[in-house]
Amino acid sequence: MVFIDAISQAYIANANAQNAEAMAKYMKNLFPFIGLKTDVRRALLKAELANFKDEIKENPRQIALDLYGKKEREYHYTAIEILMKELKKNFIKEDITIIEKLLVSHSWWDSVDTISKYLLGSYLQQFPKEIPKVITRFSGSGNMWLNRSAILFQLGYKKDTNVALLFSECEKHRHSKEFFIQKAIGWALREYAKTDASAIKQFVEIANLKPLSTREALKNI
Repeated sequence: MVFIDAISQAYIANANAQNAEAMAKYMKNLFPFIGLKTDVRRALLKAELANFKDEIKENPRQIALDLYGKKEREYHYTAIEILMKELKKNFIKEDITIIEKLLVSHSWWDSVDTISKYLLGSYLQQFPKEIPKVITRFSGSGNMWLNRSAILFQLGYKKDTNVALLFSECEKHRHSKEFFIQKAIGWALREYAKTDASAIKQFVEIANLKPLSTREALKNI
């Protein structure tokens, strides 16, 4: 696609080897980077989004998948941000397939957390009847990142949070030895504490969470 060629040329023209090394190191050398700081990358993306507006609106899903097929991390961020922009309130039910694919591909906290909140969370707000099926499957998966997404997808729901579901997910995974699951439990609870701190305090008192989860949940109370 013409947009992908254009954005690739723009990114490569602004590559910074020193930044790339530092960024890769920060991400445990799991992914290579071009070396674009977020503000630079988004400025380049904004220009190309304007140049290829029609192509992107017609093919956001395929463009995102093609970008996700590239190895450099900046392309993955770009794919997620395109879907966030183009699919907001415009999801179709089948989009859960691409959301899951992105969650389990090139998985690390930086991508999974954004996808969980802004894609999975927005999708399930649009299709709330899908929540039991999707979250049961993700939560019961052997993939830790899908488990994390099931805990985090309600970030930002505030008063619309399904509190019973939030607490049940935290209870289900409370014995996990995975750092990213313990951290997710604490984060999800801490976020809801902004809406109802007393409910979180009461839950934490009886839930027997891991110490990390407990500290994170009560950090701002």
